[in-house]
Amino acid sequence: MITKTNYQSCFPELTAIRQSVRSYKSEPIPRESLDRCIDVARLAPSANNGQPWEFVIVADDEIRGKLVKAAGFGPLKENPFAAQAPVMVAVNETPGHRPTHWGGFLLGQNFPLMDLGMAVENFCLQASAEGLGTCILGMFVASEVKKALKLPRFHRPRLLITIGRPADEEVRIKKRKAIDEMSRYIEGRGIGIAT
Repeated sequence: MITKTNYQSCFPELTAIRQSVRSYKSEPIPRESLDRCIDVARLAPSANNGQPWEFVIVADDEIRGKLVKAAGFGPLKENPFAAQAPVMVAVNETPGHRPTHWGGFLLGQNFPLMDLGMAVENFCLQASAEGLGTCILGMFVASEVKKALKLPRFHRPRLLITIGRPADEEVRIKKRKAIDEMSRYIEGRGIGIAT
């Protein structure tokens, strides 16, 4: 359990072990683990608390097969590993808070997509805490996913997530930009930063 005294070490460790998993064991996933992933996803922030998301957990082989097919389009047959995952999750944008949509439109921002990204990150971090692996898929035929899941008219499939027990437990070293390559400080007068 994370407490006020250990959260500073737990969170960085969790982000370090989360990685895209493309090979899964043929094992069922405990429902309680999936419930915790959803519970943490729903706590993500969203513009005006619009919560413009729906997570559809798919374990049914027939429907999961349709999602795998939707994610395996094109001459390169993208995402062949998706068929190994015992569960797939469709993350859908739902009609949300109108002022948020209009405000985003006027400002040239897509707030619901930002909100979905934060919810999906929460979901995947919790999956890692549960000993599960995930891979977020953005390349798929949305119309096929919508049809397979019988989504309402204004629900839009935005991401698919494969989830299961990783076949390989090794945590890869992450190749990321150095901190000074992806951030900068603007300091000057004010009380902002302690030295």
